[in-house]
Formats: sequence, C-alpha cells, structure tokens
Amino acid sequence: MNETRAVHAADAAAFGPLATHGRFAYRPITHADAFRWPGDKGLAVYLGFNIEHFAFGSGLGAALGPVSPEPDVLNYSWREYGNRVGVWRCLELFDQLDMPAGVLINTALYDHCPEVIDACVARGDELIGHGHTNSQRQSTLGEADERALLAHCRERIAAHTGTPPTGWLSPWISESHATPDLLAETGYRYTLNWCHDDRPVPMTTRSGALWSIPYPQELNDLPMMIARHLDGRAFADMIIDQFDEMREQVRSGRHPQALVMGIALHPYLVGQPYRLRHLRRALQHIAAARAQGDVWVTTPGAIARHMDAMQSAGLVRTYTPPHDAHAG
Repeated sequence: MNETRAVHAADAAAFGPLATHGRFAYRPITHADAFRWPGDKGLAVYLGFNIEHFAFGSGLGAALGPVSPEPDVLNYSWREYGNRVGVWRCLELFDQLDMPAGVLINTALYDHCPEVIDACVARGDELIGHGHTNSQRQSTLGEADERALLAHCRERIAAHTGTPPTGWLSPWISESHATPDLLAETGYRYTLNWCHDDRPVPMTTRSGALWSIPYPQELNDLPMMIARHLDGRAFADMIIDQFDEMREQVRSGRHPQALVMGIALHPYLVGQPYRLRHLRRALQHIAAARAQGDVWVTTPGAIARHMDAMQSAGLVRTYTPPHDAHAG
C-alpha cells in the first residue's frame, strides 16, 4: 500500500503543471478588449526594419551560401550589401509610400555607417534597440553584462538623437531568464521578443510594467527566404494575405478588436532589386487600404504609447500570471 501511494505521488509530480515564465497568463484571442486604435481603426500595421552590422571574421549571421571557415567573405559581404545599397532602396520606397518604420539598429552602425541612422532619424522613424551587434547572442551574457548592454544601447542612441529608445528586440531574439526584468529596470517600455499573440500583452517584471508588442516570426523575410527558400513574390503574397485576413477579422469577425500586424524586413534581403519590386507591390496594397481610413500604419512605440493610455483608461483586461513566476 505504501509503495502504491509513493507511485501515485511520483505520478502527480511528473504530470502536474509545467514550469512557466510567469510573465503573463493565458488569454484566448476571443477575449477582446473594448478599445480601438486611433481614429477607431481596428488594425495597426508597422514595419520592423532590421539594420544590422556584423564583426568581420567572427561568424553568426544569415548565410546565402555554404558557410566557409572565417573569414567568410561570401556571406559577410552579402549582408553588408544591405547597409551599402539595400537600406537606401528600402528607405526610398518607404518615402514614396509615406510609411514610417520602426528601425531596429545595432549600435555598431554608429561606428560603421552613421549616415544610415541619420537618414532614418531625418525621416522621423522610431529607433529601437537591437543590441550592439548581431555577432553576439544576448542569452550568453551574465546579468551584469546584459544590463550593461541594455544601458549602453539606450545611452548611445540617446546621445545621437536626444531621445533614448523605448523598445527592444534582442539580437537573434535570445533572452536570459532575467531579460524582461532588466529591460524594465533600464528604462525600456516594450519588447518585441515574444511572438505569442496578435495583441499587445502586459508582462510582469520584478521592477514594473513592460509591454510585449507583437513581432512576427512568420511574416519575416529572414526565416521565409533563408530557411524556407521562398522568393520575393511569395513573401509579398504572404504580406497581402496576412493583411487582408487580419483586416477582415477586425471588421466582421465574431470578436472584433484591435490587432497588430508587424512586417519584419532586412535590407540585405528585401533590398535586393528583384525582391524590392515585390515588396513595393505588397506595401502599395497596404497604402491603398490606409487611404480608405480603417488601417493605422504606425510604429511599435506609438502602439505602446496608445496601450499605456488605454490601460490608464481601464480598457485593457488584467490577467494574473501563474504563481511559479520565472520558473524553468
């Protein structure tokens, strides 16, 4: 009998609740909040424009062809095409369509090609922290070094623009268990690291509030074109299909609400001329819908500010995270 009870106790421990992050509770998409985006719009669309710089000869980074022993000139120079050519072609396109961008920058760009960041600032784009370089994963850092990285990026961007960034996307979307806590403690208001919802989600940290703003891992040129080998035409079709479906969801779905659609872009990919042509087609489609008045083309920071206002007005539901916060 005692042996049977011991087995049942072990089973209960083995098949009980799993470890969780403790940052937010489960909430189905069918539980809608009452608010809308400015102008009573249902869909917010933003461009997440990733501009990155890599150390020569140190590895890491997307690969166009087989990875060679360092220095891997083929893949390094392909990525550098984005900073020399692709980024400028993309900015021209954004200008033509009067579209703002949330620009995710490595601060190493200030030493390498500051003209690129100057052009984004001149356009009025939002600068978002994206590490010092994508040659390093954030999750490999100890807590003190991670805090120093977050502080460095805010200080470097603030020194250039006069305003520190409020948003963050980790290089390679790599986090430690403490990353959300450190983001809140170093002054960031939102993170793009989590891709678990089509709505902004308030996250619990040990030092105050932090928004999770939806950032796409599917509507993202890097995994689609590199991992899945889709061409520019197929990626543009994905953008249009995603937009049309989400626009329909906020218009006439059973649970109409305010949703977010991000589009993640890298200039060394979509800045290639044959891909840029298809990106133009997709963004023109969104711009035409914007002209009809029911789509908010914006930036992640503006979305976070609107969420602050809606939360203050009591229009955002609160869901308590599980008690085993930060377990795992």
